[in-house]
Amino acid sequence: MVNSKTIALGIVKGVGIIVLAALALYFLYLIQSVIIYLVVSLILTLIGNPILDFLKDRLKFNHVAATITTLLFFLSIIAGLIMLFVPLILDQGRNLSLLNTAEIEKDIIVLKNQFGAFLESHNIDSTSFFSEANIPSEFNFSFLTNFFNSILGMISNFGIGLASVMFITFFFLKERRLFAINAKNLMPNNQEERILNSLNKINHLLSRYFIGLLLQLLIVFILYLCVLLIFGVENALVIAFLCAVLNIIPYIGPLIASVIAAILTMLCHLGGDFQTEILPVTIYVMIGFWVVQIIDNNISSPLIFSKSVNSHPLEIFLVILIIGFLFGITGMIIAIPFYTILKVFGKEFFPENKLIQLLTKNI
Repeated sequence: MVNSKTIALGIVKGVGIIVLAALALYFLYLIQSVIIYLVVSLILTLIGNPILDFLKDRLKFNHVAATITTLLFFLSIIAGLIMLFVPLILDQGRNLSLLNTAEIEKDIIVLKNQFGAFLESHNIDSTSFFSEANIPSEFNFSFLTNFFNSILGMISNFGIGLASVMFITFFFLKERRLFAINAKNLMPNNQEERILNSLNKINHLLSRYFIGLLLQLLIVFILYLCVLLIFGVENALVIAFLCAVLNIIPYIGPLIASVIAAILTMLCHLGGDFQTEILPVTIYVMIGFWVVQIIDNNISSPLIFSKSVNSHPLEIFLVILIIGFLFGITGMIIAIPFYTILKVFGKEFFPENKLIQLLTKNI
């Protein structure tokens, strides 16, 4: 029979668990930067493992030299991007008057008036059109100042973050065998082999996935750049790079990239005739971006990702769709790695399940 003392102890225990959970979440919130550093370092480690193995197996580097060379490879890429894009981004910012909110408001209003005149010339009531599209008569871009102040703050912290990530990545690569040994000592003896097999498969598949992701972004970047250069858009390199990075967000990212490319194209040609110059070039650029997205969605992405994580393209699409509905954009970004981890553990621990056998037959 349950007495009052037992109930009281249960309540105290429950409250204690809630308090501890709240404290743990608050602690994680306080160290969120460290968690981000660890996640980025882990991703770099997964990308770097094949490079490290290549240097050791093919070029006969010792382990420390291979680790340092891999880090120097990452640093050279980062330095190249900084040297290439920062000056262009600053130039693009000046051209678009991004830090001058009054100027960009004026440009947008001019663009809106030109579009309204274009609609009126085709017997379309521009006032009704703008009203139905919820486009205001005045624009307030004062939020841009705060946005760019936050960006500058992020850039100022970039050096600390980069040093931290490189330091952590160095030890993840250098001491990966030590980490494996320590992890092995913490595992239950009866599950040790299964867990180690799962971790090895996960490491292999995710390494291939992140390398495939970089390859996909490179392909999209080159195609976007070609489109922008063909139609003479200023600072095509920066716009193509920013739009390619958005492809990290499956399906939604490319749509956002098209809108951004259209806006930047119109602003770059501001001052020209809307009907004969601004509108045609913008339409051509958007059509070009859509063609790139068709190529990416139907050829490069399914081929790269299905081969890297051994999953059917339809399977990947449904997983991204479901996790996206449940967890939003963040869920879409992590959907494929998370699903891959679940598949590996499912095959290792539940090999007799018919559904898992079907989903993991290629792993």
